[in-house]
Amino acid sequence: MIQIQNTIQQKIQVHLEFPVCFTQDLFTHDNATFEQCVCNKEPDKQHKVIFFVDDSVSRKHPTLLKDIQAYCQDRDSIDLVTKPIVIPGGEPAKNDISFVENIQQMIEKFKICRHSFVAVIGGGAVLDMVGFACATPHRGVRLIRIPTTVLSQNDAAMGVKNAVNAFNKKNFLGTFCAPYAVINDREFLKTLCFRDWISGISEAIKVALIKDAEFFAFLKEHAIQLRERDIEAMEKLIFRCAELHLQHIRCSGDPFELGYSRPLDFGHWAAHKLESLSGYRIRHGEAVAAGIAIDSYYAYRQQMLSEQQLHDIHQLLSSLQFSLYYSQMHHSDFLNGLEEFREHLGGILCITLPKNIGHKIEVNTIDNAIMYEAIDYLKENFGESVT
Repeated sequence: MIQIQNTIQQKIQVHLEFPVCFTQDLFTHDNATFEQCVCNKEPDKQHKVIFFVDDSVSRKHPTLLKDIQAYCQDRDSIDLVTKPIVIPGGEPAKNDISFVENIQQMIEKFKICRHSFVAVIGGGAVLDMVGFACATPHRGVRLIRIPTTVLSQNDAAMGVKNAVNAFNKKNFLGTFCAPYAVINDREFLKTLCFRDWISGISEAIKVALIKDAEFFAFLKEHAIQLRERDIEAMEKLIFRCAELHLQHIRCSGDPFELGYSRPLDFGHWAAHKLESLSGYRIRHGEAVAAGIAIDSYYAYRQQMLSEQQLHDIHQLLSSLQFSLYYSQMHHSDFLNGLEEFREHLGGILCITLPKNIGHKIEVNTIDNAIMYEAIDYLKENFGESVT
């Protein structure tokens, strides 16, 4: 056998830094937030920018495209290379690779280089798709995310990864590529439909259950206000949820997910499978809520949660009008979501569960019989959704 004679061991440390800004009326003349994000590293240069806008956002904000154009025209530092381009939104944007190719074609057509900017305005799916498209031309162009939904402002836009769906699997194709900046504008929240307003709250419940008991208490205390669209309560929720997600990414020691642990994916093995089995009619946040309900029951049966804690979790989800049971949970392929999640993690199953409120534990095996019991419990106690 030939032995290795020489080895050069390489070690590279990557430094990533980006701002997450909270503002209102982003594209009004007096709001300098976007310009500051573009110019912060090269203030004396004119920067090329191209905008992609979620079609549902452009419909709900009919002056948005003109506002963007006027904003950029008033600033010598910004070279808007073309009118904002409207693209399909929602989960279908992640299901068709041609959308990715169209973004890449626009990047090439308008000569967007590595030091130029793509700005994307929309929900989490559009941010994911455009982020994936931007990660490949020139091995990555600068991306500014402007999320418009609760879920994207408190979770999806915060991370350093992006993906699209393929082979009937959620987020099968993706990259790690940090944004240049994230800008949250509260005005976009005001036109959300009820489902999109509520849907993103599940990600806040998720992170509260495994990281912050005080935050979970806040969510319980303000559940009615949140359900009734209290913007002040929602702003507090979004800020704390985003803060906890960013803190985990920054401090976990594994921002690029080289290991097997995914604490922020608590409830997500079931969520991803529910989305797929429903043909993505179930929104991601809705599926996460159901996933939390299942895994919390499992944690209760494993004596990680008390009966009262389980009740509090399910009561909070129900009070926000989340469906905790879907017929897809009894699909013969549903528990195969665990195997698909194992593959996604890198070959070893690692499921995060709450241990009391505000703490977590990770398990490497799952008792399917208890999972089926959890599903039956949710059907019996919370009924069946028609989604």
